[in-house]
Order: sequence, then C-alpha cells, then structure tokens
Amino acid sequence: MDKPEKSILKVIVSLLNNLYTSLQGFLGSGFDSFFKRKQEPELELNKPSGKQSSDLPDSSKQKKIIYLALFFFLMLFLYNSSNEVQRDEIPYSQFLKLVKESKIDKVVVTERFISGVIKSDDPQEPGKHFVTIPLWQNDLAQMLAQDKVDFIVRSGDNWLTNIFFNWIIPFLIIAFIWSWIMRRATAGAQSFLNLGNKVRIHQDTQTNVTFADVAGADSAKQELKESIDFLRAPEKIQSLGGRMPKGVLLVGPPGTGKTLLARAVSGEAKVPFFNISGSEFIELFVGVGAARVRELFEQARSKAPCIIFIDELDAIGRSRGGPVVMGGHDEREQTLNQLLTEMDGFDTSVGVVVMAATNRPEVLDKALLRAGRFDRQIIVDKPDLQDRIEILMLHTKGMILSKNVDIAVVAKRTPGLVGADLANIANEAAIMAVRVGHKQVEMEDFEAAIDRILAGPEKKNRVLNPDEKRRVAYHEAGHAMVAEHVPTGQPVHKISIIPRGVAALGFTLQLPVEEKFLLTEGELKDQIAILMGGRAAEEIALGSVSSGAQNDLEKASEIVRKMICSLGMSKKLGPLTYGKRQQLQFLDTEGSEYRNYSDETARVIDAEIMALVEEGETRAHDIITANRAALEKLAALLQEKEVINREEMLALLESR
Repeated sequence: MDKPEKSILKVIVSLLNNLYTSLQGFLGSGFDSFFKRKQEPELELNKPSGKQSSDLPDSSKQKKIIYLALFFFLMLFLYNSSNEVQRDEIPYSQFLKLVKESKIDKVVVTERFISGVIKSDDPQEPGKHFVTIPLWQNDLAQMLAQDKVDFIVRSGDNWLTNIFFNWIIPFLIIAFIWSWIMRRATAGAQSFLNLGNKVRIHQDTQTNVTFADVAGADSAKQELKESIDFLRAPEKIQSLGGRMPKGVLLVGPPGTGKTLLARAVSGEAKVPFFNISGSEFIELFVGVGAARVRELFEQARSKAPCIIFIDELDAIGRSRGGPVVMGGHDEREQTLNQLLTEMDGFDTSVGVVVMAATNRPEVLDKALLRAGRFDRQIIVDKPDLQDRIEILMLHTKGMILSKNVDIAVVAKRTPGLVGADLANIANEAAIMAVRVGHKQVEMEDFEAAIDRILAGPEKKNRVLNPDEKRRVAYHEAGHAMVAEHVPTGQPVHKISIIPRGVAALGFTLQLPVEEKFLLTEGELKDQIAILMGGRAAEEIALGSVSSGAQNDLEKASEIVRKMICSLGMSKKLGPLTYGKRQQLQFLDTEGSEYRNYSDETARVIDAEIMALVEEGETRAHDIITANRAALEKLAALLQEKEVINREEMLALLESR
C-alpha cells in the first residue's frame, strides 16, 4: 500500500473512532450497561429543581455527529473522485470486436462492469480508457487469454467502498439496534423493579392549604402548630432542656381530615416537606423498601430541619411476628426495621420530624409507637355539632345560598358524619339545585342531599303497589309513634315511604337534641322499642308481619347482644363480658369472635337476649295500641303525601 493510501486510511480510522465516540454519547449507556451494572438510581430529590433529565443529546452533540458524518462522506467522495479516470462507455459488442482485433491493452473485470485501455495507433500517445457493461458469458476469460489481453478480476469496483458498505454500515446498524435493545431492557427492568424513589418534596409555595382552610379539629391543629414552631425555632424548647418531638402520628376514622391537616402543615411550615405513601415502600423484591427508607432519610437530613409525611402508615408498620415468609424476612419487615432504625437508633436524625397518618392504630407495631419514635399521637375524631357547623360554613362559603338555609339544622341532621361526608353533602345540594332549576341553593336541596347520602338515591322506577305502600306507611308510622312516646326517644324530623337505596322502602329520621357520647340502659331499651315499633304496627293494623322488618331486627339484636355480652346489663349474668371480638378502633369492621364461656352460659345468654327483645316488642305493642287512632291518621297522611315533616306530624297529633 502506498503512502497516500495509508494516510487516507489513518484519517478514516480516526474519523470512525470519533464517530463511534459521538454515537456512544448519543445512545447513552446502552453499550456500557451490558458490561457494567449501573449504580442505584438517583433519587428524584437529587435532581436540581428547574432541570429535567433527558436521554436525548443536546444540540452540540447533534451538531458534532452531523459534522463528522458529512466530513467522512466528503472524504470518501473526494478519494473516489481522485482515483477516477475519464472513461468512455462503449457497447459490449464493440468491446468484443476490439478484443478479437487485439486492440485491447489491459482490462479490469468486476461484477458490474469491464474497464480498460484501447491501444492507440500512435505508440507515443496513451491509450483511450473505456468502460462497458458486460453480458456475461462463460468463455470471456478464455477469449481474453487467447487474444493475449492482460485482465484482472475483482469482486468489487472499489475496496474502500466495499469496506464502508459491507462492514462499517452494517456494524453501525447492529450497534445502534443493540444499544436500543439494551436501553429498553434496562428501562423495563427498572420499571419492573420500580427502584426509583417516589418521594415528593413540597416547598412552601407549592400548596395553598393552611390551617385557616381546616375547620374544626382545634386540638389537633394546636399540637401541630407546636411541632412547626419547634422546627422553626428549636432553641425555644432546648433552652428549657427539652427536645423537639421526633414523630407525630395522626389517628382517626377515614375522612376526618388527617391528610388535609398534613397539607396544612406543608403550607404553614417554612421548611421542606417530604410526602410519600406507605404503600410506595413495598415492592416485589426484598430490600427495595428498606433502600427507599434509607434514601428518604438521607435526603431529609441534608435538608434538615424538615418534615416527612407518610400516609397510610399501617401499610409498612403492621405488627411483626406473623407467619414467616421466605425464611422469616419479608419485604414489610425489612422496611419496618429500617424505619425503626432511622427514626431512633444509633443514627439520630436531628431536625427531622416524621408525621404519619393511619386509621388502624391497633395493628401498628409496638416498637413504632414507643416514646422516641412517634412521641405524639393526635386523635382526629369525628366532628361534633359545632365542628360540623364550621365545616359546612367552610364548604358553603363559595355557594349562593338562599335565606332559608339554616346551617345549624343541616349540622344537626348529620350526626356522626365526617368532614368528607359534609363536603359531599354541600356539593350534592348544589347539584340538586341545578337539577331542579333553582337560582340559589335552597334548604330543600340540602334536605334532599342529606337523604341521598344517608338513605341512598330515590328509586323512581320502583313503584309500590297499593298494598305494599299501605304496609310501608303503617311500618314507618309505628316507628314514629313509639319514638314520640318513649322517655328518651329523639324527636322525629321526617318520615318517608319513598323507596331509596338498595332495599330501603322507607325511613323515619330522628334528630338528636344534643350530642351524646354515652348511652344508659334505659336509652338502649328505648332504641330497641323504637326498632320493634314498625313490626308491631304491621301486626296490629294488618294482622301480619312482613320481611320489611329485617333490618330492624338485625339492629335490635346487635344492641341487645352488646348489652348482655359486652356492657354487663344483665342481672342473671352479672357485670361480666362474654366472648371477645376484635374490633378496630376507627373502622366499623369486626373480626372473628373468641368464645370464652361454657355451653350453659351460652344458653343463658340466648335466653337473656330473647327476653330483652320481647320486652322491647311488648312496649312497642302497648304504645301503638294506646295510640291506634293517631297511627291510622298518620299512616293515611303518609300514603297521601309520601313524605311528611315534623310540623305536619305534630299538627296531626294535636288535632287529634
């Protein structure tokens, strides 16, 4: 190989090397990921705010690749052009004629054409270069040899072109495909393992919720304000020799505003606020959750003082000691152990307050609730009457209300409902107003919304026949009559015989006069009598009972069983509890019952339950029999109007 060809080859090799390096930068880590495993993925928190990572190259890399490719093709074109000699194309027949006349000096035979030199008549002048497209024949080589023509057979027209098209281009295509496959496989594996931490950081400008947007829960807000003050100025408590609380656990029924309080803390605090759900720690493979806990606390320490909020803590904080999984160490236990170590252990986290929320504190591990970890447990309970008024005023602040809307009455009609339910009632009232074409939200819209939430939507397609309508009217009138005549009965607010919900054919709504947190034995017995009033009215007025009293019987049986087995309200059995049923504190779900009494005691319990139910039914019979005329008028008015309120009922009873 001569020197010019060597220099050109060196230039091309250098260009290919630069091109490979540029392609490697363009394709990312696809080549390297096959040979070297990447380190643990970087947390989203590590990325500078305002910048987003991207696998695509920047404009400088793209320009570099384009320039290199253009330069390489330009050099290839110039090299081919420099070696190119002016050739005249001649017919193949003329070529064969010149061969037979021995006028061909030498030829180069390739797969696509034949090139050579035609002898000149003047020995002093160079021959004429020609090229022709052959019609291949088997005796071409023999014919050239017979005519003593020097010929060379090549597989291609240019060795450099062959190398480029047969080796370099296929190699680059394969490399690109391989890199793309490896990048997709790496991304798929990371997505399958879900190794990236999902923790989110909220600055004080990213949320507009403050404590002013949270109605009620005054005690919870006060304790949370203290924790925020300690974070802002820890020297206040340190000057007295105390320490800042490390953990705050919000517990309460669903919908009471635990997450809303955490958002308010995020808006009030002037410190970084990390937010993550407990379920986001748990993955398929053991160790991923523990790694996330470590990464979370490492980021929190770097930004201390700060707040970490873990929603639904019971997803990772469940008590240990259950059935062993995979040798005794499952993913949840690994994650919980790491969380316990991070919160309080050899590695103390200074200036990091951990907030958590759960509605199942009974299932949490005892080590998680000890002092030094979750120092404070804040109960976010169901709102009382005053809290419900404040919550309703907050949710109706932007609504156009009529003058007849009394928020206090709405609050009285919704005992036991939480903030989420009250917000839903306010929204349903607005929807009802739009549906009927009101310009303002009327009180009747709130009444309809409450009925929909408590008893279900009206079933307008479920039409009762006259006999069923009459029976339902007597049933609901019986409930109302007993409720008005027992000593501790709550006042009847509304009676309806319009079918609602799944199986409710009617309802009698009572409003409590005041909030009560304890029930006496007499009040429970009055509730049993009220529940049995519907069945007693059917039996007295119609001579038979129906399946409509099924729900009443279930509620009455549940009250009586609690009185006998849990509350010690039986003279025969005494002040003892019988049976143990696991019941979650803030959820209306119960587990299996553990029986700790004999068969003889079980028979006594059954007899006492039957006696109390029969006592309530007898009281209901006596009240309805004594007020039979009022029952008839009330049932007739119900059949006529289908819905009556307290004023209409009292007017009917007073007229009697």
